[in-house]
Amino acid sequence: MESMRHVAGRGATRSLAAGLVGVLVLACGGETSGPVRFLSIGTAGTGGIYYPLGGAMASLLSLADSTRTYTAEVTGGAVENLNRIRAGQIDLAFSTANTVYEAYYGSADFGEPMRDLRIVAPLYPNFTHILVSASSQARSVEDFRGLRVSVGAPGSGTEQMSRKILEVHGLTYEDLEVRYLTFTESAGALKDRAIDAAMISVGYPAAAVLEATTTGGVRLLPLAVDKIRELTETYPYFAGGEIPAGAYPGVDEALPTAVLLNWIVAPERLSNEVVMSVLNVLTEQRASMERVHEMARQIDLDFLQDAPIPLHPGTERWFLEGR
Repeated sequence: MESMRHVAGRGATRSLAAGLVGVLVLACGGETSGPVRFLSIGTAGTGGIYYPLGGAMASLLSLADSTRTYTAEVTGGAVENLNRIRAGQIDLAFSTANTVYEAYYGSADFGEPMRDLRIVAPLYPNFTHILVSASSQARSVEDFRGLRVSVGAPGSGTEQMSRKILEVHGLTYEDLEVRYLTFTESAGALKDRAIDAAMISVGYPAAAVLEATTTGGVRLLPLAVDKIRELTETYPYFAGGEIPAGAYPGVDEALPTAVLLNWIVAPERLSNEVVMSVLNVLTEQRASMERVHEMARQIDLDFLQDAPIPLHPGTERWFLEGR
């Protein structure tokens, strides 16, 4: 995962898709035609990054493909998305590297391995944000024993990540007063001192974290270098990285942390034509996605070399043929 480390160091509803079509149609220079088939993209809650990016992608795909209409679906996040792919309820999904890896190889969250799961394309990297309230005396995750800690929303990639972060610090949920909160809920609870700490896996700068650190006195903690090394050696989907100085108020020097890449995934049965359309959007319509959310600037298709599970045949062909 060397290329990922390099970049890490550098620091629904149909209504969203429909609303974005009007905005993006001028950028694409195209028109919609009568839909033949509906395809769904699983994202997450409306307050994160997945949802607006998924909505932009759905709109661009719908404009480019006269035989299909794509929609961004509000979901519970990475774990739910993959379970819905297994159930045939959605066609494409956004998910974190840890969740994709565990789904493909099997884990407590997924049961039997999802051997037909495939990588379609990479998204942006998530940086582990360790936050504590203004009143907390904690200086590291090891100090979280007995504290009220948000580990992320149920069914989210953050919640899966939190277990691994706690594990390398010798903790489990039984050692904490666990709260299952979204990014926005975690930030609000930290500001109100209703919780002591939160772990969030998200790209930076994250709006919820920025607000909490700006107006709520919330602090960000670094991860110890030896803990990051243990994570990367134990779980191949982690990489080391830094939240750069100045990213948030109070971050006066770069904070070492763990990084997870986000991926677009689909079942192997998804047609190559759809996969090619997704890849074309990410290469040819990137500027339109960046206008919807700046995190699209961090998408690097060379991350396909570090894919945690096999590539979709359409992606493999596209990548090996030189794009």
